[in-house]
Amino acid sequence: MALDEVGLGGVARDGIVLLGCGKMGSALLAGWLEAGLPAGSVWVIEPNPTEWLKGLGVHLNEGAPPAPAVALLAVKPQMMGAALPALQALGNGKTLVVSIAAGTSIATFEQVFGDRTPIVRAMPNTPAMVGRGITGICANSYAGAQGLALARALMSAVGQVVELEGEHQIDAVTALSGGGPAYVFHLIEAMAAGGEALGLSPEVAMQLARATVCGAGELAYRSPEPAAQLRINVTSPGGTTAEALKVLMDPETGFPPLFKRALKAAADRGAELGK
Repeated sequence: MALDEVGLGGVARDGIVLLGCGKMGSALLAGWLEAGLPAGSVWVIEPNPTEWLKGLGVHLNEGAPPAPAVALLAVKPQMMGAALPALQALGNGKTLVVSIAAGTSIATFEQVFGDRTPIVRAMPNTPAMVGRGITGICANSYAGAQGLALARALMSAVGQVVELEGEHQIDAVTALSGGGPAYVFHLIEAMAAGGEALGLSPEVAMQLARATVCGAGELAYRSPEPAAQLRINVTSPGGTTAEALKVLMDPETGFPPLFKRALKAAADRGAELGK
C-alpha cells in the first residue's frame, strides 16, 4: 500500500520527530517503516538507543528538522518536562504535536509549545507491539479534522483507532484500554492460580490459562457476534460454566462492580496526573 493511501505521504516528505523510543515508540516506528515510511524521514531523540534502533538508518539524536510534519512525544509523563524543551521551537507552526503520554493535558502542551500549535492526544496500549493495539485520539481546535486524520494514520500502523468526543474522555480510555492489557494479564495469573488450587501443576495451569485467554481473545476479535453472545455460546444451562458465571457475574461481588471500581480508580488517577 502506498504511503499516500495511509495518509503518510506528507510525513515522508516533511519528516517526523519521535521523542522517546522505548517499547511503544519502537512499536510505532516499526509500524511506520513497515508501511513504507523511509527511514531517512524519521528523526529519533532517544538517550538510550537499542542496537535495533541504531541499525535502522533513521536520524538518531541529530536534533530535528526546522518544520517536520509531526513531532510525536513517546516519553513517560514524569520525563516530559525535561524532554520538551528540545522541541519547543516547533510550536505555533505547522508541525502537529502528538502525545501518547497519560496524564499530560492539551492545555499543558499549549503552554509549552504555544496556543496556536496543533496538538493531538493519543492513548494507545501495549498490544501495539504486535500490531493489535487500539488507540483513542482527541485534538485541540488548531489540529482539527486534518490533524486527527494524520494522527489516525500514524496510530493505525499499530492497530485500531477511535476518535473521542473530546479530551474529557481520555482518562476513561486510559483506564479501559490503556491499562486493560494489565487487567487481562492478571486474569491469566488468577485463572492459573485457581487451576493450581484444584490440583493442577503450576506449569499446566499457566499453559491452560494463557492459551484460553489468548484463544478467547482471538475468537472475540474474529467473530461478528457480540461478547455477550460468545459467552452464551460457551454456557450450557445448568452446567459447570453457568455455575462459575454465577460467581463472576454477581451484581455485588462479581466482575461488573469490580471493574467499575477498578476503572474509576484508574480514571481518577489519570485526572490527578493531569492537574
